[in-house]
Amino acid sequence: MNRRTILATAAGAALLLAGCTGTGGSTKGADAKAPDDPSKVSGTITVLTQRTDLVQDGTMKKYAAEFNRTYPKVKVEFQALTNYESEVKIRMNTENYGDVLMIPGVIKKSDYPRFFASLGTQQERAKKYRFTDFTTVDGKVYGQSPIGVTPGFVYNKRVWKQAGVTHWPTTPAEFLDDLKAIKSKTGATPYYTNFAAQWPLTSWTFVNGSVHCDTQATTKLADGDPWAQGADLRVGDELLYDIVHDGLAEKDPTTTNWEASKAQLAKGKIATQWLGTWAVIQFQDAARGARVNPDDIGFMPFPAQVDGKFCATVGPDYNQAVNVHSAHKEAARAWIDWFTDKSGYDKDNLAVSPLKDAPLPTVLKPYEDAGVKLIELDDSAGAKVKLIDDQSEVGINKPDYRQDLVDLARGAKSGSLDDFLNGLAKKWSAAQKTVGSGS
Repeated sequence: MNRRTILATAAGAALLLAGCTGTGGSTKGADAKAPDDPSKVSGTITVLTQRTDLVQDGTMKKYAAEFNRTYPKVKVEFQALTNYESEVKIRMNTENYGDVLMIPGVIKKSDYPRFFASLGTQQERAKKYRFTDFTTVDGKVYGQSPIGVTPGFVYNKRVWKQAGVTHWPTTPAEFLDDLKAIKSKTGATPYYTNFAAQWPLTSWTFVNGSVHCDTQATTKLADGDPWAQGADLRVGDELLYDIVHDGLAEKDPTTTNWEASKAQLAKGKIATQWLGTWAVIQFQDAARGARVNPDDIGFMPFPAQVDGKFCATVGPDYNQAVNVHSAHKEAARAWIDWFTDKSGYDKDNLAVSPLKDAPLPTVLKPYEDAGVKLIELDDSAGAKVKLIDDQSEVGINKPDYRQDLVDLARGAKSGSLDDFLNGLAKKWSAAQKTVGSGS
């Protein structure tokens, strides 16, 4: 797994708080300046990561070894955290939360300067990098994602073709008709919710912006009703409800299995899942492991068009940041810059590069061919949205409300969809009135 709201699931995370040792490095302060001379940068830095899989299989060590070709005097130690958000939240009650870490979702944007060293001004960094506004406070940038991700449906092209579907659906109604064709003409489960794993359900929030190709979609969450008729989140939630209500998902969502679902989709036992570009390589690897064709793994945009064109958002994964208390800010900054610019992590994960001049990954070649418009959402109201979400207790980036939605759709809870969504809207509206205009 590899999404800002997704936690790695492998076991065996190291929980020791490694100290920062070695010679050289910057003193405590508000900025982490880019090194001028790599040969003079030294020290041991601890990098916290949610990618337990890449630590356990040695991939992160390989990145560190390559990093040392440029920075030979910096020793990089990794700590992979299984439940990243909850574990880092506890650590951040102290000053010892690594030298480099991904910014956890629990931290208010306005508090970034308290915990992280500045990487520079947005005005300067935005010339080279995408997503800078997601971590900008008072004109300074406090984090950088090494990859960008695009939400979409991972699907088995062979199964969809077997069902007689030869083009991407352009409306939610057409999408449902296609799933019904898959159910009647193939032996595959048309859609898989991954209900039990919980986190995949949060991916449905990332339809926001795609439905109406609106770069101001986040601002509309802050100032409007996310579940008004025709609003992006309502369109997504209605589609998920209809999929389950119409019997187009697995029979018992409580028994779903994320890891097993990869091979099942690769083999054609499952037809479709809503995830993101980051998942494609994992499903292709599962196909190879199952000795089936990895080219059967496809990726399609949300079924909505504006002026006859699909639209998809591109947003950051976890943003890496430098601990403001680190004794080796220069070495920590060197790691972030190198990992973002030189590591190839984006290519290894078939992800969108954060570098503005980089080409799109091969996984998005079908998007290019189809003329899918890629947009970046304006995140200037992102902090306000998070405050409203926390105050309302709706949890648009948590699994609970969509688990309730799925339970409602399958009859495990009573009530109507309209009442359910209107209830969310009332909570959201009440929180909007109590949250200030800025954060």
